[in-house]
Amino acid sequence: MEKLKIGIILGSTRIGRVSPQVGNWVKEIADKREDATYEIVDIADFKLPFFGEGTGKEPGLLAWSEKLSSLDGFVFIVQEYNHSITGALKNALDSARDEWNNKAAGIVSYGSTGGARAAEHLRGILGELLVADVRVNPTLSLFTDFENFKTFKPADLHLGNVHAMLDQTIAWSGALKNLR
Repeated sequence: MEKLKIGIILGSTRIGRVSPQVGNWVKEIADKREDATYEIVDIADFKLPFFGEGTGKEPGLLAWSEKLSSLDGFVFIVQEYNHSITGALKNALDSARDEWNNKAAGIVSYGSTGGARAAEHLRGILGELLVADVRVNPTLSLFTDFENFKTFKPADLHLGNVHAMLDQTIAWSGALKNLR
């Protein structure tokens, strides 16, 4: 049986962002598990136009659609900006529809309150896109898991939650594959 393919989606395109550090940390943990194939999916690489602008045939949109279609599930790296997700992530979510359907997602969030509010906003959006989000949500604090708010140094206590989130994401991604 072919391994599930899980995309670790970096939810920020901001200059100086720390999401690549968090995403790489999650991928290092995930790759040791050998229960799926994991890859970083950086929305900044796709140069997505604002939703509703352009022709709908821009190369970034087509590549985004192809990438999402190739994946069985997702882990979103979500940072909290102004009590919600980034505009770039919202645009990326809106820039596809059917490609999200009947897949599962885990969320790893960070911010001053662990990104909890951003994760909750994302859950509502995922529900509309027919993505089953899993319960366990590792939450990282800018105050305790980042040195000077820039260098990611996660506490060991997060490892258990990352593994539990991945367990749930893999289980749901496998179950939902039958619907697709």
